[in-house]
Amino acid sequence: MKLKELILIIPVLLAGGVGSRLWPLSRELYPKQCINLFDPLKSLIQQAAERAQAVGIDAAPIVVCNDEHRFLIAQQMADLNITADIVLEPEGKNTAPAIALAAFQALSRDAEAMLLVLPADHVIRDHQLFGSAVEQAVELAQAGKLVTFGVQPTYPETGYGYIQAVDKGVVSVVQAFKEKPDAATAQQYLDAGGYYWNSGMFVFGAQHYLDELKLLAPAIYAAVAEAFAGRQPDLDFVRIDAQAFAQSPADSIDYAMMEKTTQAMVVPYAGDWNDIGAWAALYDLNEKDADNNVLSGDVLTHEAQGNYIRAESRLVAVIGVDDLAIVETKDAIAVVPRHRAQDVKFIVNQLKALGRSEHEVHAKVYRPWGSYEGIDNGARHQVKNIRVKPGEKVSVQMHHHRAEHWIVVSGSANVTIGETTQLLTENQSVYIPVGVVHALENPGKIPLELIEVQTGSYLGEDDIVRFTDRYGRS
Repeated sequence: MKLKELILIIPVLLAGGVGSRLWPLSRELYPKQCINLFDPLKSLIQQAAERAQAVGIDAAPIVVCNDEHRFLIAQQMADLNITADIVLEPEGKNTAPAIALAAFQALSRDAEAMLLVLPADHVIRDHQLFGSAVEQAVELAQAGKLVTFGVQPTYPETGYGYIQAVDKGVVSVVQAFKEKPDAATAQQYLDAGGYYWNSGMFVFGAQHYLDELKLLAPAIYAAVAEAFAGRQPDLDFVRIDAQAFAQSPADSIDYAMMEKTTQAMVVPYAGDWNDIGAWAALYDLNEKDADNNVLSGDVLTHEAQGNYIRAESRLVAVIGVDDLAIVETKDAIAVVPRHRAQDVKFIVNQLKALGRSEHEVHAKVYRPWGSYEGIDNGARHQVKNIRVKPGEKVSVQMHHHRAEHWIVVSGSANVTIGETTQLLTENQSVYIPVGVVHALENPGKIPLELIEVQTGSYLGEDDIVRFTDRYGRS
């Protein structure tokens, strides 16, 4: 059986969440699914999109993501030459409402559409074995079942939920979903057999999912149906009605439906699989050196063993320590015992409580038009490196408290100040006074790079009044 010969199967990439346990690399405005965490050339969500293609599913995916990540996700798909339906969640409501949004979107394409639901932060390398499991799941879904994938456990993991099957080792009716166990219970599951790690991946008909949701979680169904009915196009995105969506309970697909339905089936999957939840998972996935370390970036070690060490911007030297996760970025360094890697989230919570920004953005901040990176700052000045992609334009804007100097390093810039527009090239500069409306555009075929020097009494990013913006930002 070839999947592409069946009825329409649409990959659904669940890309909500921010991956706080992978701080300092994952940030609220640049989440883990958009980072090249495992493959140096592709992000996790790009790998998920290609995984669907690798098992014979060629339909354009549906991505459900946070509104603030929409331009990042769009760029990630564009880099793969994939045209995706990107549905924006006004707020996180867990997986049951997110999948319902995808189901409604799928039905707008085809009344018989089937969904392959894939979290965007998993790693699966054995596409052949995964493809075989998907084929089994599709056959069951065509027969009216709601199918999940159970990963064959290889050790007593306490960080995953479990699925208990009626029959061991084969496609089976689901007997029960189990919460994350303690170590003793996880060992009992492993010894007993018939228990699988809950992968969070599913196959079912879009209409069938919505019918069961309406029956078993009517409040979620009603709110999402109303929210989707009130959708509006926004550039290349699908923006749903936020007020209606806010009325939906926040619940996972397991709690809302899979634990209650009589149609749940589990397909065993014995191939490689990893939910990249914390740095320990990346240690497990990667090849080790002679001292059992996983090293990424500019790293030197001496008498250090069993460490995960990742350097993003500078040399990291590690001496005489074992079993740590050490992650360096331009503005933060995290050091944590590997077995406590999940506890990084407590530092993220402290950053939020202190009103700091390191949980939210990197030193390099991405925008739909390009990016900027802080170089230096003081009480009344700030220096940034700004890159504008070819053909893109920064919003027409004005600042109440700061003036700006722009020096072009490479490329060309159309600069509008007040009513005057001029073309600047390498080594040319311009001054924008406080309170003057201005705009910046890259008319060329190569990236525009410039240095911006801000001076003034207040230099916060919220000192900006946008007049027009091609990206729909208020």
